[in-house]
Parts: sequence; C-alpha cells; structure tokens
Amino acid sequence: MSDSIKLMPLIEGRSTDSTAKNTFEVVNPTNGKPLLSIPVGSEEDVNRAVASARTAFDDGRWHQTPPSSRKEILHRFASLIEKEATALDALDAEEMGKPISVEFCNSIAAAGLMHFYAEALDKLSGDVFNSDKHSFVTQQRVPVGVVGAIVPWNFPAYCVVLKCAPALAAGNTLVLKPSELSARSAIRLAQLALEAGIPPGVFNVVPGTGEIVGKALALHQQVDLITFTGSTAVGRSIMQYAGQSNLKRVMLECGGKSPHIVFDDGVDLDAAADAVTQLILTNQGQICSAGTRLLVQDTIEEALLEKIANRFKQVRIGNPLDPKTTFGPLATAKQYARVMHYIDIGRDSGAKLITGGGGALADTDGYFVEPTLFQGVKADAPLAQEEIFGPVLSSITFRDEDEAIRIANNTDYALAAYAWTTNLNRGMRLASEIRSSVSIYSNKPSGEGAGHAASYEPTGQSGFGAESGIAGMESYLRRKTASFNYG
Repeated sequence: MSDSIKLMPLIEGRSTDSTAKNTFEVVNPTNGKPLLSIPVGSEEDVNRAVASARTAFDDGRWHQTPPSSRKEILHRFASLIEKEATALDALDAEEMGKPISVEFCNSIAAAGLMHFYAEALDKLSGDVFNSDKHSFVTQQRVPVGVVGAIVPWNFPAYCVVLKCAPALAAGNTLVLKPSELSARSAIRLAQLALEAGIPPGVFNVVPGTGEIVGKALALHQQVDLITFTGSTAVGRSIMQYAGQSNLKRVMLECGGKSPHIVFDDGVDLDAAADAVTQLILTNQGQICSAGTRLLVQDTIEEALLEKIANRFKQVRIGNPLDPKTTFGPLATAKQYARVMHYIDIGRDSGAKLITGGGGALADTDGYFVEPTLFQGVKADAPLAQEEIFGPVLSSITFRDEDEAIRIANNTDYALAAYAWTTNLNRGMRLASEIRSSVSIYSNKPSGEGAGHAASYEPTGQSGFGAESGIAGMESYLRRKTASFNYG
C-alpha cells in the first residue's frame, strides 16, 4: 500500500505535482537513516487546493447531499480505515516512532471516532424562538465553509480524523496540511475518503512545511476556519495570520504542562503508579496532555517514586514496528536534542535524578531516550514550567490541598489535569478550582467513560475551541438566523 502513496498534493481527487522546487527529507527515527522526501510545498499548491475546496463548497456537492447519504459515506469511510488500520499504524511508526503496540490514538481508535461523527451527523437541531404573533424566528446551524486543518506529527492518522471527521460531518470542505514528518497516512486517508464516496474537492491534502504551506493556509482569504494542533509559539502565529487576512475563525490546541496529583488519603499507590507511568510514557511522552508534573503529597513521595521508577525500568525499548516494543524513539534528532537539553537542565538545577537521564540503544543511531524521573523539582523551574514533549517526569511535593491546587494552576498552560483522591469533597473542589479539564480517580481506571461523546476545550496558552463530542462538531458550524414577518 505505501508504494502507492505519492507524497504530492491531492487536489480535486487527483494526485498532482507540487510547484515547489525543493524537498524535505524525512528521517527514520529508529535508525537515523533517510526514509523519503516530500515537496516543501508552495503558496500555489495551497491556492489550488483552496480553490478546489471553495468550488466544492459553493456548488453544494457535499453539504447539500441528504444527511442520510453523507452518514452512509462517512460510515463507509470509517470501515475502510478499520480495514487498513494495521498498515496506517505501520506508516506512522516508521515515520515518527509511535509503537504499533500502543492502542492509544491508533487507527482503530480513529475509525471509531469517524463512526461516531457519522452517526452524530443528523443529531444536531436548530432553534425556534418565541416571538410575537406576526413573526417566526428560527436559527439553523450551517457549515462554516472551507476549513484549513493543520495537524501534528505525534498521532498522525488519529489527528487527521480528529479534524476531518467533525468538519466533514458538519458539511464543510477541507484542505489538510499534515506534518512534514508524517504525511503518508494523511494522503492514504484522503484516498480512502474518495473510495468511500466523498466527492472530489471536498477533502484535499497539501504536504509541505509549516513555514510555507501552513502559513499560506492560515493567511488565505478563502479559508473560513483554521484549526491547528501544535506548539503554542506556532499557535500565536496562526492567530496573527488569521487577523492579517480575512478574520477567519481559529481553533487551537497548543502546548500543555499537565499536573498529575496524588493525595495521601488512602489512594492505591500501585494503581496511581500504573496510571502515571502509562500516561507519561505513551508515545515516548510526545503527547501534549501527558501528566509531566507529578504533584505528590510529601508523606507518600518516596513510596510512589519507587513504584514509578520500577515501572519505568520495565519498558521494552526498540523498533516501533515490533509488536513487542512498548517504547520507541523520539520523532526527530531535533526532538532528541531538546529532551536531552532539558535533562541536563534538571541535573544542573539540583533536582535528583531517580532513573533514566540518558540515551538508549546507541548502536542503532536512533533517537531513543530512557524514561527519566526527577525528584525535588521546584514548582517554578524550567522542568515544571516548559513543555518538554518527551519521557521526562518531574516530581514536586505539596503539603495540603490548597498548595496542590496552587501549584497545579501555576503554569501558563491549561490543557488537562489528573488527580487521585478517595475524598469525594476534595475531588469536587479540585474539579471546581483547577483551571483545565480534570480527571479524578479514586481507584484503578476502568471502562471507557463517555467515549467519543466527551468534548474538551483548552484554555490559557494551551489554546481554545472544543474538540471531540457533539461540541466538537459544533465548532465547525455557525449559527444562521432567519426571521419571517407575515403581518
């Protein structure tokens, strides 16, 4: 399958040559060797893709299709993703290092998300307002138009679906800019969309670098909404580009520095250690919502850190294409250098290195870093304030609940938070006083919770705009009021 994926723009249902003269080299993070080259992209590539999406929206070939037909097509799209899930996961593993053994945000999960939005497509309704006897006032939710979607490299296939599923379910057309590090699964997903019956021009893909393709997309006058997942620094630029152009809507999910809080009130420390470890090590810590700040009550710190350190040592580091591997390489040499730099900062700051702190599998020339745990990190230290995007966990102690909440909120970010307590009153207070969305645990997590129905919205420098759930689809709709006066 991968041999059939041409890393050229897919516009109006066809693979077309890029007008870019230069290419970007993608390196296999497992061995540091060149894997493939993609065009860096051009403004002209973006112009052609946006023109295709605009025409497709304006002529109604998608949003004016009966809801039952669009639902059937999106379910078929989801089924095709399921069918090719193994191959899609392998593409992502080879390009950016996510182990195929990791189920979190894999292609099967992406297919489930697509099924959810296919089923949700006809569940939104409008409003009819009370008015006088001479008037009838109604409000519909209608698609915003052309959506520009810029997705990150850490969960490539899943993040494409996270953007395109609600956008398509809402009736929009789409121009997708995948990460230059992991574009193959995005191209293949767009091909599957066509195979499922989504009309040409509705789902376009332009590979290339963020500096060229992402900027051109955010500045484009014919893009009605730009949705971006990535760093806070780039998110700021996206907002500026939107303002400089046509005041397009903006959705941002940016950086995170999430707290994972553990209280000494009867919590099962083994269950807490399992959860902390699993989250920080998922995809080698390359996840914006990872609980990278471990806030632990001082009376149980030593016991909890011992359990976490033992679990860190049990990971199976290796080739992400090996089903036995649980922990792969970092995505790039640049990311490897960044993580090692922060580890050096931790050492120099006086924090105690409990385990890890070095590279791994040096003979492979891959970008492997040991799971790393620091103790005695100060709440205002770089390790506790800056997003590292790697497998580095910083332990910070607190004495009581008030101090825990104060430390948890002591960051520019507010993406997610996690807390362990057996005290219901405390759990309710934490949910109320911590700025971000919060997950409260009293014992080992089980079940799937609300599944895809729950929505999440960051705040602070983590961004804004709801994703997932029905609210996630509403983000791609606008309210249009019609008022009738019949005298």
